[in-house]
Amino acid sequence: MMVCRHVQKFLIGANYFESKRNGVFRLRLRLFHSSGETQEEILPIEWYEKVFPKMTELTRQLKHVDMIDGRLVNVNDGSVIVDEYIQNKMHTLKSLVRFFVGSPSVQQKVSENVNGLLVDGKCRNPGTSFSKSSEREPMVVDSLTKVSNFLNVSAQQRKVVRFTICQQVTQHRIWRGALEEILNDLRSEMDLLNYNCLGKGNNMGYQIVSSCLKFLSDMDTLSDHDSTSWMRLAPAKHVDSPPSCGGWEDVLEMFHDLIQCLKGEKWPVHHVGKLEAMKEGLSQIKDVSIDKSLGYKEVRHQESLVQKKLSNTLGHSSRCLFTLLLYYLYGHVRDIEVDIRGGLYGDGENAFLLSMGRILTSDEEEMVWSGMKQLDRALRLFKFVWEIAGMKGVLELQGISEFCLRISSHLCPLSNWKASKCPLGLSNLQPAPALSTFPILSNVTKGIAWQVSPKG
Repeated sequence: MMVCRHVQKFLIGANYFESKRNGVFRLRLRLFHSSGETQEEILPIEWYEKVFPKMTELTRQLKHVDMIDGRLVNVNDGSVIVDEYIQNKMHTLKSLVRFFVGSPSVQQKVSENVNGLLVDGKCRNPGTSFSKSSEREPMVVDSLTKVSNFLNVSAQQRKVVRFTICQQVTQHRIWRGALEEILNDLRSEMDLLNYNCLGKGNNMGYQIVSSCLKFLSDMDTLSDHDSTSWMRLAPAKHVDSPPSCGGWEDVLEMFHDLIQCLKGEKWPVHHVGKLEAMKEGLSQIKDVSIDKSLGYKEVRHQESLVQKKLSNTLGHSSRCLFTLLLYYLYGHVRDIEVDIRGGLYGDGENAFLLSMGRILTSDEEEMVWSGMKQLDRALRLFKFVWEIAGMKGVLELQGISEFCLRISSHLCPLSNWKASKCPLGLSNLQPAPALSTFPILSNVTKGIAWQVSPKG
């Protein structure tokens, strides 16, 4: 079918015109280049009718598959799927769904559901979410700069955000925990692929990962952390000092070698990206050595020096700073992926609506929970930055966790699975590795779940 053959070109930005030959509907494309927001064009109803069976078949084939942190994952058992063919199918499905979200009937349904969910909220007449093609694009949230740009945070407010966050996320437990999370995740995937058994030097990366983890584990000597230290700034050369247990420069060199090794073997970019992010921070503390002999006061002094150095060098756009923040908030370092980026809607005065979407392949419980967790992380992070920046007005949150091509919907408010409510602030936020401890930051956090199913 011609529309299916050309749909990939259409997905990256194309104009169209229609014609009929011998009773057969055809969709021909011509690429365009323009600056700014283009005027939206509505596809003919025949296009949706022809593409719908393709989407239905793709949802059947990808029933238990979701894309998390750049990887295909079976949501039933958490296993990673390494298959380029399936990955292309997932990309095609999500691209097609984005077009259906722009159809008049779906737009009307979105508007009705949004207004229904905001009856008790403060944001009035927010407009229709995802009405522009740019609002239906995917987004990977990987820096504070991207969040601040999205929320229109001013330069002065960004300084406040960075300073407040740096004070908390540069603590040793966060720094070390983030490193271990990245390395353990990489080693688990290596074990899954029998990477250590390939031979002929291919296990060099595995050996480096093991060495880095051993370095971190060797820091532990006593359970009383107040009597030992994990860091010490390197003294001047002419000053005698007790022997140390190595320094962060060793880890920096190992990270450099590991990155080069993974790049040479074409490992997924999400692994390499996280290593490069932490390498940025390691380069700032390479002159810090490990010393287990320091007393309590010296420990606190040395730690404050290192935190001050990291706070001064990790900028607002730093991926290292953002990685540390993710671990601080959620207990893991996976970047936040949003299938439909949405936008910030409202009257521009006292209340705003932040709306984002996640595309799922089924309405089964595990899949819906997976999508809602992804949306919850994204919405909470944006709300978090909004509050820290001291933005004016109330920010209400709306997540659309699944789209239905039948336009018949059932509602699944995210507030139904809240564990607790807490005031928004760094002092109240702790790493939350389990769903049962996820705090919902607003009682107006809601989601719309639309079941994907065939007509008839």
